[in-house]
Amino acid sequence: MLMSYRLTVFSIVFLMHTGLMAQSAFQWKSSVSGGYTYKYLTNDPTKSRFYTLKNGLTVVLSQNAQNPVIEFRLAVRAGSNTDPKTATGLAHYLEHLLFKGTDKFGTLDYDKEKPLLDEIESLYEQYRGTVDPVKRKEIYAKIDKISNEASNYAIANEYDRMMKSIGGKTTNAHTLYEGTEYNEDFPSNAVDQFLALQAERFRNPVFRLFHTELEAVYEEKNSLLDDDYSKVGEKVLAALFPTHNYGQQTVIGTIAHLKNPSLIAIRDYYNKYYVPNNMVIAFAGDFNPDEMIRKVDRAFAYMKAKPIRLYQPAPEKPLTAVQKIDVYGPGAENISISYRGYAQNTRESLFLKLIASMLSNGKTGLLDINLNQQQKVQTSGSSYQQMKDYGVFNLNAGPKQGQSLEETQRLLLEQIDQLKRGNFDANLIPAIVANDKLNSLYEFGDNGMRVNKIVTEFILNRGLNWDKTLNMPQAMGKITKGQIVEFANKFFKENYVVTYKHLGEDKETIKVEKPIITPIHTNPSAVSAFAKKLYAMPLKPIAPRFLDYKKDLNLAKVGIADVVTVQNEENSLFSLSYKFDIGSRNLKLLPYAAQYLNFLSTDKYSSEEIKRQFYQIACDYSFSVENETASIFISGLQENFDKAVNLVEYILANCKANEQALAELKNDVIKERENNKLSKENIFRGISIYAQYGPNNPFNDNLSNEEIQKISSAELLSILHNFNQYRHTITYYGPKPLAGFTTDIGKLHHLPNQFTADPPAKKFTYTIADKAQVYFAPYDMLQADVCWVHNNGGPYDPTQAAKINLFNSYFGQGMSSVVFQTIRGSKALAYSTGALYSSPKKKAKSYTMFAFLTCQADKMGDAINSMNELLNNLPEEGHTFELAKANALNEIATNRISKEGIIQAYLKDMQLGINYDSRIDEYAGLKDLTFSSIKAFHEQKVANKPYYYCVVASEKNVKMEEMQKAGPVITLSLKQIFGY
Repeated sequence: MLMSYRLTVFSIVFLMHTGLMAQSAFQWKSSVSGGYTYKYLTNDPTKSRFYTLKNGLTVVLSQNAQNPVIEFRLAVRAGSNTDPKTATGLAHYLEHLLFKGTDKFGTLDYDKEKPLLDEIESLYEQYRGTVDPVKRKEIYAKIDKISNEASNYAIANEYDRMMKSIGGKTTNAHTLYEGTEYNEDFPSNAVDQFLALQAERFRNPVFRLFHTELEAVYEEKNSLLDDDYSKVGEKVLAALFPTHNYGQQTVIGTIAHLKNPSLIAIRDYYNKYYVPNNMVIAFAGDFNPDEMIRKVDRAFAYMKAKPIRLYQPAPEKPLTAVQKIDVYGPGAENISISYRGYAQNTRESLFLKLIASMLSNGKTGLLDINLNQQQKVQTSGSSYQQMKDYGVFNLNAGPKQGQSLEETQRLLLEQIDQLKRGNFDANLIPAIVANDKLNSLYEFGDNGMRVNKIVTEFILNRGLNWDKTLNMPQAMGKITKGQIVEFANKFFKENYVVTYKHLGEDKETIKVEKPIITPIHTNPSAVSAFAKKLYAMPLKPIAPRFLDYKKDLNLAKVGIADVVTVQNEENSLFSLSYKFDIGSRNLKLLPYAAQYLNFLSTDKYSSEEIKRQFYQIACDYSFSVENETASIFISGLQENFDKAVNLVEYILANCKANEQALAELKNDVIKERENNKLSKENIFRGISIYAQYGPNNPFNDNLSNEEIQKISSAELLSILHNFNQYRHTITYYGPKPLAGFTTDIGKLHHLPNQFTADPPAKKFTYTIADKAQVYFAPYDMLQADVCWVHNNGGPYDPTQAAKINLFNSYFGQGMSSVVFQTIRGSKALAYSTGALYSSPKKKAKSYTMFAFLTCQADKMGDAINSMNELLNNLPEEGHTFELAKANALNEIATNRISKEGIIQAYLKDMQLGINYDSRIDEYAGLKDLTFSSIKAFHEQKVANKPYYYCVVASEKNVKMEEMQKAGPVITLSLKQIFGY
């Protein structure tokens, strides 16, 4: 009863802090301001206004003036579900093409361009209607020829350059089952320019540069075919939804449809679904809502409403049997058990969302306690994915060493049985509710998360159930243990899909073949009449706001420890860290000690009780270990600060040995290491670090399996019990003023009279290449991952920061960068590509030049040659350079570092030997830079250097002679890369 009482007190306090008392329900109200009527919800933490304009366009405005930046989303209630059966992937194609411009921008002369585009459109219709491979090849050659001619009039990536010119940073889009979303952020001084651009973007899109963008989609398809999880997801949906488009159509589309696109069908789709009464525009950030709605109305008034008929599926028949699916691939084995869920905003879907957290919340769920904590499986979790018409409830687990997938399945189903029997603590439900509310405080403080939630609501139900979304935690809180048990017994039947992901060759994979493409003209220095007009619009500058470390944070001492604090004046949340300057390079057993701590009890609390206590006070703690640092992090509600800190301190001081847990941990670590060797991402990371440091490097500096098995509890407990004896800095962001905090932490945190000397760190030497070298790691995949590495030495030089920032922006970062425009935009050689001159995080470290790309294996030789040309010869694109410079200045000017970010910025600068905001010098340095400065930097630091090439690809799909053109090839074994 005591625990329930404490939880009740906590819940009341928490609700008071969030303004969500039960008697203050979310209620829809109407109001008029600035001549516009809008709807809003009482007690809405986002303070969102919902408008419907005369043409049916929904506009949602959520004001948050913390930073001079605005997050934007435009969403359409049409995605892959509404693709024609004969042209799947069409919505996704359209998403890509809406970055290509209109008849007013993206073109030098639309009157001359249009006849060629019309001819390309006609040729694609012939192409998709032709079966004979010889004739298809002939038609495609015509498409390629005319596309190259049409590109003489195109201005590639002009949209992205215009967004950069007004300070945009995160241009992106994505296609979903029920909708398509377009994402931007921009400074608050550029509202007029931004609205002018967006209104024009959707007025009359022109589908130019299609065949190279089509090739980018091919690359995207191949990347999904290389991804085991994507293959599992596709097969699971197909089994759960035998008639619904969730299972019968994919976002990317089938290979057959990708090979036979129709520009006419894409245009028809746009005209049918991209209408104002099927769209939402959402803003969150620093703006005046009355001014914003007036400007949005004026910008988008040209749009005309049309009758629409969205996808209306017939109901799926109930599933009545277990379906087993086998999937093969090079990644680690795992198992998933999937159930078909219910439509959004139904009571049943609310139950499933709650049950997903009851099974797995990272601490006290049935899977967390009974499987993960007891080390019965390698990993396990649960989730509920909500879509409009149905949901997917999923259980997943990775098997331990020697454990079969069948045994893993049995253990997962046992936890479902425990749920059905009611073998769980009823206090778990209110604890989940309290933690959900806490998470909402974090989420709604971020403008990006705000608009994401808002547009998701629109896509699912036009935003009409925003009140139910906000009220979800309260609705969950009313669900009883008895109701959960009753529901679980009705829902969890022999009606699931079980998927065994095996380690092995996928013999079903068919790659999308490479067509012959003549590189198109991108005309990067050209500017359309529309863009010139946009650039000429007056833009009131935003003055940068730099930090003053003497005023914006507090420095103090608690005992012998340094303290850095910033007061939280917004809410009652705190975050506390003990930051140590030692890591695994100093104490090789430290990562194992941190993992061991998760499974340890004390004389007072079992390991399970420790997790329950943290969850029930809605607090969290973690012990993270990096190569050179370690941190103990505690966060939650200030109300429970003393309890949380006391508990962490007690655990560290009083944890006791658990030999069985240690034995299982050793086996799990060894199994995890084997799984890591099956991951192409880990292999690629390892091979790039091998190139940076050589055979002895931080990535492969690992204990052998034999050494792991010899680790003793005594060694790990000695580290844990004495870890606070090492020098560390205490950081705090929370409501307490400095004096109050130092008093509290002085009582709670146990410090020695003198810190123990830090153990010496193992040193690694950067490679200095004297000739080109290729490191190759074979992996069963369709694509090839390639990176370039060249170390340029150190130490850190703050006078180079501005130059490096601008070089990266111009050369290798973003859609308008030289690398992206050339390799993807012009030559269609890769889906993802970029380059970065990387600055060290510590003063004595080295600068390193990196470049990377992911391409179809049969394009690798051409892609490598193209990147080498750019690395050795920097193209001069004056307009692109000026935009990159303006964007770099604007990014600093509009960046408002606040909250915990102030502490992080201070510590980062101190690591570099700078005791003031380093952006001050960087901003001043940017102003005087010219292209000549960047070209000289490129020639000195980047061009004609002996690079290490790192290649991860299938030996069956890449040719050794192609790699040998770059340099001598050394094939690395997994033992060489990982060290075990």
